[in-house]
Amino acid sequence: MSSDASIAGYHISIDGYLIQLLPTLSDANVRGLAELLIDCVAGGASVSFMHPLPLAKAVDFWRGVAAAVAEGKRALLVARDATGIAGTVQLILEQPENQPHRADLAKMLVHRRARRRGLGAALLRAAEHLAERRGKSLLVLDTASGDAERLYAKLGWQRCGVIPGYAVWPQGGLCDTTYFYRTLPAREAQSRQR
Repeated sequence: MSSDASIAGYHISIDGYLIQLLPTLSDANVRGLAELLIDCVAGGASVSFMHPLPLAKAVDFWRGVAAAVAEGKRALLVARDATGIAGTVQLILEQPENQPHRADLAKMLVHRRARRRGLGAALLRAAEHLAERRGKSLLVLDTASGDAERLYAKLGWQRCGVIPGYAVWPQGGLCDTTYFYRTLPAREAQSRQR
C-alpha cells in the first residue's frame, strides 16, 4: 500500500543517522535545513545559491519547500545525527501529466561534518525506496560534483551526459552539470515482462 498515511511514518536508522520523511516542517527543521544549505554552499556545492548565502535567503528557500511538501508536490527526507540535521534529499513528485511515473531527485545535501561516512548513499537509497512507494518508476537528477557522480554511478544510476557551463560555482566561475537517471527495480521487472 502506498498511501500517504503509511509513508508518513517512514524512517530508518543507519550508522548513527536517523533518516525520516517529514510531512511538515517545524521552524526548527527550517532553521536546521537552512544551516545545512549554508554549510554546503560555503563548502562549494553548486546547488542554486551563491556564497555567502544569507540565513534569511536560506530560510525562505526552505519555507518554499515546506509549502510544496504540504501540498504533496515534494517529499522531503532528512537525516539527523547527534548534532542535528546532517543531510537531506527531496523528491519532486509534481511532474507534467504525461510523466506521472517519474520524479526528480533534488537538493541532496550532506553537511561537511558527515561526509564520507555513507550518509549520501543512505539518503539516495531511502529516496529510491520512497519513490517506489509513491508509485514512481523513473528518477532523474543532475549534479556538478565529481564525488556525487562517482556515488551515483556506484549505486546503479546511469549517466546521460554533461552540459558545459550550465551554472556558476558558489564562489564564481562556470561549472558543468551531469545528468543521471535510474529506472527503479519494479519498472525494470515490468519492462522485462513485456
